[in-house]
This record gives sequence, C-alpha cells and structure tokens, in this order.
Amino acid sequence: MKLSARNVLPGTVVDVKLGATTAHVRLDLGNGVIVTSAITNEAAQELGLKPGMKASAVVKASDVMIGIE
Repeated sequence: MKLSARNVLPGTVVDVKLGATTAHVRLDLGNGVIVTSAITNEAAQELGLKPGMKASAVVKASDVMIGIE
C-alpha cells in the first residue's frame, strides 16, 4: 500500500467497539503506547478489524497543536 501520508504507525488491534454509527479502534503501537481511532462501523467491518490482527494508524494533519496549563 502506498500513501501520501508520512505518519504511518504500525501496530496490533487491541479492541474494536462498535457504536450506533462509529467504531472505536484501539491499536497497540508497542512499549505501552495505545492510539484510538474513531471510524465508521462500515469501515471497521469492511476492514475485518479484530483483536490481534496487524493494522496501521495513518495520521494526516496539517496542524499539530500544543497546549499547557
């Protein structure tokens, strides 16, 4: 697979929770780092996402914000 995005984070699916319209997918990137993505239920089902399978989080953003207290 080729993508224009440069931020591709490979990992393992930990959990997929389907909601009314949106699925929350948790991906273990290793070393205790977990990212969560919100995608449509349809996309999660089409991808066949299940715990234990390899997947990648692809981040495409033009801005990254930093905040402090």
